[in-house]
Amino acid sequence: MTPTRSFYRIMPGAKSVHAKACYEGGYIGGDWGIRQNLADNLPDNWREFNQIFIPVFLEGRPDKTKIAAGLACGMLHTICKGAKVGDIVLCPSGTGIYFVGEIVSEYYFVDDELPHRRKVKWFDKGLAREELSEALLNSAGSIGTVSNLTKYAEELESLLDGHKPPALVHEDKDVEDASVFALEKHLEDFLVSNWSSTSLGRHYDIYTDDGEIVGQQYPSDTGPIDILAVSKDQKTLLVVELKRGRASDVVVGQIQRYMGYVKHDLAEPDQEVKGLIIALEDDLKLRRALSVTSNIDFYRYEVRFKLIDDLASLP
Repeated sequence: MTPTRSFYRIMPGAKSVHAKACYEGGYIGGDWGIRQNLADNLPDNWREFNQIFIPVFLEGRPDKTKIAAGLACGMLHTICKGAKVGDIVLCPSGTGIYFVGEIVSEYYFVDDELPHRRKVKWFDKGLAREELSEALLNSAGSIGTVSNLTKYAEELESLLDGHKPPALVHEDKDVEDASVFALEKHLEDFLVSNWSSTSLGRHYDIYTDDGEIVGQQYPSDTGPIDILAVSKDQKTLLVVELKRGRASDVVVGQIQRYMGYVKHDLAEPDQEVKGLIIALEDDLKLRRALSVTSNIDFYRYEVRFKLIDDLASLP
């Protein structure tokens, strides 16, 4: 079922420091150092917005890259234009509760903290962290000011109606064995958490900004990039696409689209872009497709599970 409205987790300020002010003032907003009224510069397409404001964001910020600027401008566009009237906002309060409300106005500018704003009708009751499923809680707690939670619309709608949502069933056509899916569903988070211990971690770092990882689920104009990494010498950007089961040749076109976006919109003139597909298995079609590409590699991963009978070693 297609959701009738979108859901966003928005943190107003670092660590949601302005959450109380937003709740009491009936709005949500953002900043990113762009202190001009955007009312006449809000195209529907966020990529057009980024082309206008990435240079503005970078002005006077020699420590920032186009990757950081692209992420900041994309989130700003979501708050100002991408989110629609009627969409739902979850705002961390800092006390284990998410303020929840409905966007009720178009963009407006205020020369104050969080100058880029939308009016919000906050609901009387918020959502406690313990009410959310683990998957939703992980997404709602992701790094970054804005997180799109619309894929959890069914769960959120049920929670807002005062009901506990039914068990969610995830169907993944790439996975033939349900037990395999159960083991692999946290592949991305596991890889990110253990990046430094992998062979990739010797040559690349997941992209960070101000010490926070922003290279996980990095937004592009054709969908989120699973992992965006940069080489230790800063000369290569690596686009990583993860597949929980068997990868087919379709993934080659997918990762090439992501790489094209990175090359044209994010990479510096002296940086090259490479791709990496990580999956449990490949197939003949994928091997044929990769045999005529020079900048995309394939890694296969293994999951090891072992039970040890400690009692057997007792005298």
